[in-house]
Amino acid sequence: MNRIRIKVKNMTCHHCVKTVENAIMALDGVVTVGVELQTGDVTVEGPVSYTAVKESIEDAGFDIA
Repeated sequence: MNRIRIKVKNMTCHHCVKTVENAIMALDGVVTVGVELQTGDVTVEGPVSYTAVKESIEDAGFDIA
């Protein structure tokens, strides 16, 4: 199982956090998602690629730091 850590920019509220969580959870194979609003840190566990996670975050309207 992979553990991916990504820093996300532009998250300003809990709605942003939920949007990022939902976008990542929609990917096949994702087991857990953790999003920290204050730091922008996102941790994903599951048999999923960094590229897939990155693209799902960007498609949701957020930038990767």
